[in-house]
Amino acid sequence: MDEDRKSAEYFLNLIKQSKRGKFKLYIGMIAGVGKTYRMLQEAHILLEGGVDVKIGYIDTHNRRETEALLDGIPVIPRRKIFYKGKELEELDVQAVIGLHPEAVIIDELAHSNVEGSKNEKRWQDVLEILEAGINVISAVNVQHMEGLNEEVRKITGIEVSERIPDRFVAMADEVVNIDLSADDLITRLKDGKIYSSDKIQAALDNFFKTEHILRLRELALKEVASHVLKKADDETLSPQPGLHNNFMACIGSNGKKANNIIRKTARLSSYYSGEWYVLYVQTPHEGVGKIALNSQRKLINSFKMAVELGGQVIQLKHKNIPEAILEQAVKKNVSTVCIGMPYISRWRMLLYLGTYKKMLRELKKEGIDLIILS
Repeated sequence: MDEDRKSAEYFLNLIKQSKRGKFKLYIGMIAGVGKTYRMLQEAHILLEGGVDVKIGYIDTHNRRETEALLDGIPVIPRRKIFYKGKELEELDVQAVIGLHPEAVIIDELAHSNVEGSKNEKRWQDVLEILEAGINVISAVNVQHMEGLNEEVRKITGIEVSERIPDRFVAMADEVVNIDLSADDLITRLKDGKIYSSDKIQAALDNFFKTEHILRLRELALKEVASHVLKKADDETLSPQPGLHNNFMACIGSNGKKANNIIRKTARLSSYYSGEWYVLYVQTPHEGVGKIALNSQRKLINSFKMAVELGGQVIQLKHKNIPEAILEQAVKKNVSTVCIGMPYISRWRMLLYLGTYKKMLRELKKEGIDLIILS
């Protein structure tokens, strides 16, 4: 509890230092590690310190220990929405802004809002609240981070649909990892402290396998450590004039591969606080009617994802992809070009080898790095 109090006091100092909204984020490796519990503990500490803190949205998942902590913390009523014949509840952003507490607790950061809401995602609600000058304490599990989506899928075999962009996580003024050993977590699950009895076995067969927990735990620890190091660098290193870290992801019409390149480039850009672009070069053989409708849809979805993650999409027609990459890299003042491993035959590789060697030479002349992403 002493560590919790120190963390709460640190956030309290952040609040006092600035009138703009400060953002504290609890990151966990998986459901049930205690993120919501810790947020509510912190709310009580802040209330004791005289801070006007309210609950904007909390989901206790009917966990008795967590529900007990709700007592004494003011709650902002949720917005009720009727959707497809059902009454649903969402975070009431306007009510939060109208009441304007010093700090607000908002759970389930990766949540997708009901269709028709002003913002599609809850993290966008939080951004709006922060911009209104309100401090926010929130929480998310590591599997919901966009840049880690592919790694999480490889670990668990599950595609997580609700995700938040890395650039939003990078905005956090403080990031705290909520850690728990795999054995303790599984014990909590089996004791019914995480899910109801009818969901326990399914959880044990999926996310809550010991090997999954250990690898997700490693991801969470790395993510928080990376954030802390970056914040330290930002605070201690002076920006050098003329130094830029702009990235360009080069994609084709292969949706799955394109999305992987986009995620990894967005993550690099977020870490180095740079701008980034997504370049799609439409060659004559990829003209209208020459690629499948399914591929076209995937390409559009890739563009949409890039924009959501903070990238700028560049589409152009060109007969020569390497030349187009070089031209745009120079034009956009790019420091690093990111491409995927080409899936082409040896014969085609030989045909294109000279062209790509020329591109590499030209990139080197311009001082532009090339990263080939797996």
